[in-house]
Amino acid sequence: MARDDYKRTEINGVKYYGKHLMLTAVACNENLLSIEKLSQFVKEMIPRIDMVSYGDLVIHRFGEGKEVGISAVQLIVTSAITIHTNDMARDMYLDVFSCKWYDEEIIVDMVKEFFAPEDMHVANVLRR
Repeated sequence: MARDDYKRTEINGVKYYGKHLMLTAVACNENLLSIEKLSQFVKEMIPRIDMVSYGDLVIHRFGEGKEVGISAVQLIVTSAITIHTNDMARDMYLDVFSCKWYDEEIIVDMVKEFFAPEDMHVANVLRR
């Protein structure tokens, strides 16, 4: 096997392991405070971006004082989805990393639909 044979994505002759979306959603609606809504968001996102869950979603609210929020981790066959929130600010930090290509605009649209943030910051990194 050649060194980069396992890398699925090639752009301009460079092979990449995968894509890592990092999204910050600022001042979201009350859905961000709900474990049920965050669970629904993750469970609906996975088929929309053509991924497959691996195991169960792990999701809990914890922290102290101004750091209370929800954290969630969902393994997918091609890597993982993680979410961290802050209840007080109603901010969300979402990471989607996969060696299988996906359309990040679907995720951005879903965040707008579910959480109606006042602002969003989105970054994509191609992982070598």
